[in-house]
Amino acid sequence: MQLRRCAVLYIEARETLGVDWAALFAGGGTLAATMGWVALAPHLERELALEPDWLPALGAIAPTLWSARADCEQRFGAQPIARLLELGLLLSDGPEHAHLRARDDTLRAQHWRPLSACAHVFSRWEAMQVDSGMQFPTFEQLVEANGAPPAPAIARGAGRDALRLPPARPGALDETLLRRYTGRNFDPDGVLPLALVARLLQRCFGAQSQREMAPGAMVFKKTSPSAGALHPVEAYLLVQRVEGVAPGLYHYHPLDHSLEPLGAPDGAQLTALASLAVADQEWFVTAPLMVVLAARVQRNFWKYRNHAKAYRALLLDAGHLSQTFYLLASEAGLPAFVTAAINEAEIERAFGLDPLCDAVIAVCGCGPAGAGQEMMELR
Repeated sequence: MQLRRCAVLYIEARETLGVDWAALFAGGGTLAATMGWVALAPHLERELALEPDWLPALGAIAPTLWSARADCEQRFGAQPIARLLELGLLLSDGPEHAHLRARDDTLRAQHWRPLSACAHVFSRWEAMQVDSGMQFPTFEQLVEANGAPPAPAIARGAGRDALRLPPARPGALDETLLRRYTGRNFDPDGVLPLALVARLLQRCFGAQSQREMAPGAMVFKKTSPSAGALHPVEAYLLVQRVEGVAPGLYHYHPLDHSLEPLGAPDGAQLTALASLAVADQEWFVTAPLMVVLAARVQRNFWKYRNHAKAYRALLLDAGHLSQTFYLLASEAGLPAFVTAAINEAEIERAFGLDPLCDAVIAVCGCGPAGAGQEMMELR
């Protein structure tokens, strides 16, 4: 049997604090620190506790070239090798490791920067909930709890040398820009017209034109910028109330300008999924349209292979799209929102996405404003 180490592995020396009861009863300190080793391997999507005597094997067995298991056992012992194979940090060429090997192969095929892969996979949420009924604290409450915030503006250099600029001239975009705000009070019965949604999707996520840059290398022109003109961020829709569209889950095709059905949970299930998607931020749940921004990482990493800035570019792409989404919603007189406080794992399962291939980054939404303003909005 041959084996090798998984493609991406980070090992953290982690401190765990607890009450030192013996010291406490003896009149000494109350805290005790316990140190341990933790393995972070993105293809496993979970943290693993390590024994110290396993570390030499993980540091010596190569992730690319295969080694004979017998040789590894002779060097590091049979028990550590067996446990590391069982956990999936080491992978064999045998059928018993086919699934884990396939997950590791999937990760390798995306050309992630290893640190970025860890940052993405291990910052995802599952079953996270904001406290029910949570209200945004007022600025008075925040100042009372945290003290005054850092100043909203800073000066660099000598003020007397600053060059005063002329006033900004009015422009055609001013009305839309100045009307934009984050909505937290959506009409729970509000319905979006299909024509409005069609314009929003096409102008934000749709291809305005396409061009073949080289044989087999097609790129789109969109209204937002994208690193390398690759536009890897896809739009997945959770539709609750859009005229002429059955409630359910969809993928927006940017070239065909069409909605591809991905599932139709019943009303209660769809509402529950909307709540779960935004980590129970109840002020967003009633929006009639939510859009999940999920990047096909291989599209981006095809060019920026193992690149230190490639993952940052994905986040920027999603940020550009969310602002364009905001402005199109504002143009239509609608409040919008974007949030990164989301349960990526549940979103992935609902839409059939693989976190190693499809990086769920944020959720946008919009809809008619409600009559009142129960939640704070910075209009």
